[in-house]
Amino acid sequence: MKFGIMFASTGPFATAEGATTMATAADSCGIESIWSVEHVVIPDGYQSKYPYHTSGKIPGEADADIPDPLIWLAFAAGCTTNVRLGTGILIVPQRNPLVLAKECATLDKLSNGRFMLGIGVGWLEEEFNALGLPFADRGPRTDDYVRAMQALWTQEKATYRGEFADFSGAISRPFPTQAGGVPIVVGGHSKAAARRAGRLGDGFFPISANEEDLVGLLDLMKDTARENGRDGDAVEVTVGTWSPRRDSLDRVKELEDMGIDRLIVAPPTGNIAKLPEAIEAIAEKVAPVATM
Repeated sequence: MKFGIMFASTGPFATAEGATTMATAADSCGIESIWSVEHVVIPDGYQSKYPYHTSGKIPGEADADIPDPLIWLAFAAGCTTNVRLGTGILIVPQRNPLVLAKECATLDKLSNGRFMLGIGVGWLEEEFNALGLPFADRGPRTDDYVRAMQALWTQEKATYRGEFADFSGAISRPFPTQAGGVPIVVGGHSKAAARRAGRLGDGFFPISANEEDLVGLLDLMKDTARENGRDGDAVEVTVGTWSPRRDSLDRVKELEDMGIDRLIVAPPTGNIAKLPEAIEAIAEKVAPVATM
């Protein structure tokens, strides 16, 4: 079982000191991965429902720092050697796919193949409006952009003909270090996300699914993968339903038996000075499970 830290780029860890402390502590303690989050803007007074909290609102203050996830991860990459770097998630339909493919390939190259692109379609309609981008077609646009990026990461002179991305003879360097391109981790706990993971994903991150729904989502993901000539069992599954404060390691084994490959937890403290000790305590607790 792999263990990662979600929301690694938020709160006090949005600063240079916080990012360095978070990244180096995770790296030195053997935590497998750290995950950044994204919003370009949060429009004041938004009415869209945040799907990952019962309040329907993003936890915390709307004016809190949310660094660009790729720049934050590049900063983290520069002070680490082993910890993997993931976006949890990046809102793909808000980005130009050719520019994003170059950014991701560069980050993967400079980090020696440690980057994972966690993707989402977005939920905050007002953010799309502020960016001047369509909200209604964000699902198919995401699929199209992912395929376009995969072409750019694997073809010498990339050609792609899609509904939203269309180019030929495109030379994009560097290629990612990882063979086959940057791994795509599909975020979301909807049926659409499960099907997207089956079609396109190297990983699936059903962010806040309860256990009953999770079983059905994993089955749907695997069924969709088979329908598309892919191996659903090879799609790495990440969840965040385990807490080192309240759950036993037996619970970790139960999740592993369900087919879960990675557990992620929130930062164990918001105190930068105490973070290394807190992360070390988590690592010591989970190390026996991680080596099973």
